[in-house]
Amino acid sequence: MEFKRNIIITGGAGFIGSHVVRLFVNKYPDYRIINLDKLTYAGNLANLVDIENSPNYVFVKADICDYEKMTELMNTYNVDGIIHLAAESHVDRSIKDPFTFARTNVMGTLSLLQAAKVYWESLPERYEGKRFYHISTDEVYGALSLTNPAGDENGRGPYGPDFFFETTKYNPHSPYSASKAGSDHFVRAFHDTYGMPTIVTNCSNNYGPYQFPEKLIPLFINNIRHRKPLPVYGKGENVRDWLYVVDHARAIDLIFHEGKVAETYNIGGFNEWKNIDIIHVIIKTVDRLLGNPEGHSLDLITYVTDRMGHDLRYAIDSNKLKNELGWEPSLQFEEGIEKTVRWYLDNQEWMDNITSGEYEKYYESMYQGR
Repeated sequence: MEFKRNIIITGGAGFIGSHVVRLFVNKYPDYRIINLDKLTYAGNLANLVDIENSPNYVFVKADICDYEKMTELMNTYNVDGIIHLAAESHVDRSIKDPFTFARTNVMGTLSLLQAAKVYWESLPERYEGKRFYHISTDEVYGALSLTNPAGDENGRGPYGPDFFFETTKYNPHSPYSASKAGSDHFVRAFHDTYGMPTIVTNCSNNYGPYQFPEKLIPLFINNIRHRKPLPVYGKGENVRDWLYVVDHARAIDLIFHEGKVAETYNIGGFNEWKNIDIIHVIIKTVDRLLGNPEGHSLDLITYVTDRMGHDLRYAIDSNKLKNELGWEPSLQFEEGIEKTVRWYLDNQEWMDNITSGEYEKYYESMYQGR
């Protein structure tokens, strides 16, 4: 079959990546979608069982740092688009092992960029119709204050009048955010130096189905189910802007097709919550859906020592994306968290396979020696 487009989606077996792969495979049957994933601890092909036999879907197990393999894939599949999500992304892990984050997030991105550059420049049309789309994080911008807790005159906030804009100066505070900032700079440099058609987006905290259970929301849902402690950093005062993952996938689809080359777009949920407040919402929702009396799991909250370099507040201004391309979140947070909690409670086998490590053993045996 001749495909209209051949697109590599890196990190496609991960949380956000699996939602993007599913959206593209289902929405664009005339596109060949190549899911490129190393299948590290956060990659799980069980996230994609519903589309794994689709005729326009291909899975490739590989490391983005393997430049020769990236070059081979570009040529084998005549790739004209890359949506780059593969990354080490957990701040706590970056504090313990910054080298892995620098290798994957910086050198892996550079490997992809160079492989795409060499292949696309070898073609008669060169960069025409090509696109390298790099997904980054709001954490590269640093942290915001908690001033003006009532919000500004437009009702924004409610935790502060200041927001991250596409023009906000980079000020990363953790090894994770520093590695993502480095990769962002390489992507923009490849446009400025070689004319590569690149786009960068910086997104806020995502939540929803298939998220690896070391992250706050799935971790707490699972801990409530098993009556385990709910560890809260410091006093739970840190504020994050939360975005439902399906809305993020919609934004990526829109930006890949209609975004302007060399532009940056912020993707946020206009949805700020203090950690302690979101924890109370999770407890209330899980207890209700499990049939527990209201407040049953509040005693599980356990305050622990704050982590190093814990940024106080992130909040993204997504008005550029809204005004230029017409995107905005489809769900209010309470609706999104209800859907999320229900999914995890209805898919306990998926969660148990993750927390037991069984999925990693399965993929290790499947791909041993490849």
